[in-house]
Amino acid sequence: MSLARAIATVGGFTLLSRLVGFVRDIVLSAVLGSGAVADAFFVAFKLPNFFRRLFAEGAFSAAFVPLFARELQGKGREEALTFARQAQAALLLVLIPFTLLLIPSMPWVMSLLAPGMRDDPVSFALAVEFGRITFPYLLFISLASLYGGVLNSIDRFAHVAATPILLNLALIGAVLGLTPLLPNSGYAASIGVAIAGLLQWLWLLIACHRDGVSMKLVRPRWTERVARLVKLATPVAIGGGVQQISVMLDVVWASLLPVGTISALYYADRIAQLPLGVVGIAVGTALLPLLARELRAGNAQAAMANQNRAIEFGLLFSLPAAVALWLLADPIIRTLFERGRFGSEDTWRTAGALAAFAVGLPAFVLVKALTPGFFAREDTRTPLYVAIAAITTNIALNLFFLFATTLAHVGIALASSLSGWLNAALLAAVLLKRHHWVPDTRLVSRAVRVVGATLGMAAALSGMMIWLAAPLARPDISGGVALAATCAAGVAAYALLGIVLGIVRMSELRYALRRQPGLKSADPGEPQ
Repeated sequence: MSLARAIATVGGFTLLSRLVGFVRDIVLSAVLGSGAVADAFFVAFKLPNFFRRLFAEGAFSAAFVPLFARELQGKGREEALTFARQAQAALLLVLIPFTLLLIPSMPWVMSLLAPGMRDDPVSFALAVEFGRITFPYLLFISLASLYGGVLNSIDRFAHVAATPILLNLALIGAVLGLTPLLPNSGYAASIGVAIAGLLQWLWLLIACHRDGVSMKLVRPRWTERVARLVKLATPVAIGGGVQQISVMLDVVWASLLPVGTISALYYADRIAQLPLGVVGIAVGTALLPLLARELRAGNAQAAMANQNRAIEFGLLFSLPAAVALWLLADPIIRTLFERGRFGSEDTWRTAGALAAFAVGLPAFVLVKALTPGFFAREDTRTPLYVAIAAITTNIALNLFFLFATTLAHVGIALASSLSGWLNAALLAAVLLKRHHWVPDTRLVSRAVRVVGATLGMAAALSGMMIWLAAPLARPDISGGVALAATCAAGVAAYALLGIVLGIVRMSELRYALRRQPGLKSADPGEPQ
């Protein structure tokens, strides 16, 4: 499967998931609001996600996919699946006792995660209870991530990309269906998270079975392949741990600010995650197994070309998305969330955070496009050193913005964005120095044209905002229609300028989306 086709598959399902996620967040904002119960739930929800990104989507995935691709190319399907089962056994050996240990230790964990909540015993008690309910999600979603790595490596992207939809549906159903039966909506949302983990695991287990991928349980064994997996995963785990500590420190900083700050940052981040998920995660997910296979086959030039195309895809969508989110932050938040227990002050607070997150959006997408250049070469140490530098900067910026300025929660979001740009710049510099990435003429030319088209789109959006200022200020259907019209004008302007400037040509698009020779479906282990 071609890179563009893989990105389109992952991005399409991710877009659908994010749209359902918007419905989920609209339901959560209306039912949970932006108060103490919401803050307690979002803190509790961050905990399993912290370790999920560390164990599953971070260290484990980055180390596992290149090794699995090596086994596919060198030894065939059966040996690769044997390795996957050994990896599953190793993962369970860590996760089961870890989960059993963390659940009774939740009061201590929450004291570290949200120290500001200890001043409010009711909120703190809720966070502890919600944390215990949601934490088993980690076990199921980690297994699902392993299965997803296997499926992506054999060019089965659709089922994996559709998996997050189950989380959104489970949360919507739980909040709407269980809230009347429980003390508050936070309990319902927490139960929804636990149910979602089980559903996501079963979904990918069935998908593996349908593709002839047997993920049966085996006894844990310390083999040479498992040792290599641990060796590669350890630097990523350290880097991911440091990065997730930085994310958790954002919660710590926010817990020291007025009630509702944690929720505001959550809702703003959810909006910013739409283009990051559709573009950045799609690029990274599709690129890593492709680069690993090409480098394993000795095709360095093809790997270089795909690296450039991934960056080109990222810039094509992330730059205009960042500018649009920055300009339209206030009407977006007002239209989506200002109802029920989410008021105008919550809109103001959340919109400021969204505008700050938007500043770093292109950087976050570039990081997703650049890190596979290291992981595919089984270099997991360099991204660790870069991540430590970026995270140290993030912490320093947070301290500066919180205690030396009046930016408050906006400073937390802005610190994340600026450290993201440092991360992307350092990764690019190292790849350039090693000649693992050299920007080709097409990438440079297209990047300049994308900037020009984005500036034209910004002018069109600004004009629409002036013309529709009155309806855009209302949190009703007229505001929604005005926002939709403004967005449509921006998309039309960017598309028109893209055609005029030659950013995308239909002939290139048709060729890129064509299925290209790769690993055959019948035998993913057959060499290209």
